[in-house]
Amino acid sequence: MTSPPTRLPERQYMVGSLALAVGFGALGFFAGGGPQALGLPAPRPELIGQAPAAVQIHLWAAAASFVVGAVLLLGPKGTLPHRTLGWIWAATMGATAVSSLFIHEINPGGFSLIHAISGWVIVALPAALYAARRHKVQVHRASMTGLYFGGMFIAGGLAFTPGRLLGQVFLGAA
Repeated sequence: MTSPPTRLPERQYMVGSLALAVGFGALGFFAGGGPQALGLPAPRPELIGQAPAAVQIHLWAAAASFVVGAVLLLGPKGTLPHRTLGWIWAATMGATAVSSLFIHEINPGGFSLIHAISGWVIVALPAALYAARRHKVQVHRASMTGLYFGGMFIAGGLAFTPGRLLGQVFLGAA
């Protein structure tokens, strides 16, 4: 008697679909001439090197948080790699939030509304870690997912607006 075929978990379908989409998107992007094919200017990475140290630390910590967080969200939970990467993600996310407190380009000399997200991360991150230590999985999952999407996509998305560094680097927006 043969066993019924096993179905791939839903997460593997999602990861596979995402990988295919990114692969085909990258292929089309580079085969089509890169950003210029979309009417965008060539990226200007030298602007990152000219930015203040706090901005550079913030940018690299945020980039690491983005990548490690994606791996954590898509990978298996509760495993040793998940816990290890989770601590790395918490450190990089904390560094992202704290370093942002030293950036005052939107409101020179003071905090801006975007700093509220940093405050939220500084408070919610330890609470989410505490929930994991107490095996409150649902609270931990919801908190970490909210921190990732709020920090990476809301605050990160605002970094691409005109006048902000990433907007200047990738979109030529002054």
